[in-house]
Amino acid sequence: MAKLVHTMIRVVDEARSVGFYQKAFGLSVVDRLDFETFTLVYLAGDEVGFELELTINKGRAEPYELGNGYGHLAVVVDDVDAEHARLTAEGFTAGQLVDFRNGEVLVARFFFATDPDGYKIEVIQKGGRFR
Repeated sequence: MAKLVHTMIRVVDEARSVGFYQKAFGLSVVDRLDFETFTLVYLAGDEVGFELELTINKGRAEPYELGNGYGHLAVVVDDVDAEHARLTAEGFTAGQLVDFRNGEVLVARFFFATDPDGYKIEVIQKGGRFR
């Protein structure tokens, strides 16, 4: 059986992106591989059984086009309201809180944060199928 181990996104500024993911989601650098034309930085957290790989292509200054195929990353938190307030206070882009319903049934409560390169991260209240 396959096990998911990481997802990769391309970023322009290593320090800015690492800082965002550290402050916003408690991820820390677990490995960094420097090559002639690019650098790979792997981030993980204590409660995360999955890594985020940042690829930094050296010499690139312009933002990447995210296109219409990329969706988003998702994280689960104990208190989505507190996380929304914290990220907003940090000066990060945090969208509106949403109560996502199927009829009268609450499916999830969430908001989307945006990283420095424009990637969306869904921040979901822990509960139901999101544990």
